[in-house]
Amino acid sequence: MSATVDHDVYQAIADPTRREILNQLSHKELYIGEITDSFSISRPAIAKHLRILHHANLVDWRKHGRKKYYSLNPEPLKEVQDWVSYFEKFWKQKLQNLKNLAETTSQHKTN
Repeated sequence: MSATVDHDVYQAIADPTRREILNQLSHKELYIGEITDSFSISRPAIAKHLRILHHANLVDWRKHGRKKYYSLNPEPLKEVQDWVSYFEKFWKQKLQNLKNLAETTSQHKTN
């Protein structure tokens, strides 16, 4: 019995090689040979990275002749953007509070 293991977006983008593959695919559709040429790792290793990205729905593929072309599907990255956005707002508020405290403290010292 074999089961397909889906990878979540965070797991998929955790690896720097996969992030670079996504970056390349954000410019244009590529086949595996073009992707492999950009790295110093083997074609089977790139294929494994592409499978992980595909299982996370970050990469789509289509077959044309004997070549399989890969393209970016950015939609799942929205989840990451939303998560990061929350913390960006959180830290902006914390920094604003710190600035306000520093300004209040500075005003009390000059008075």
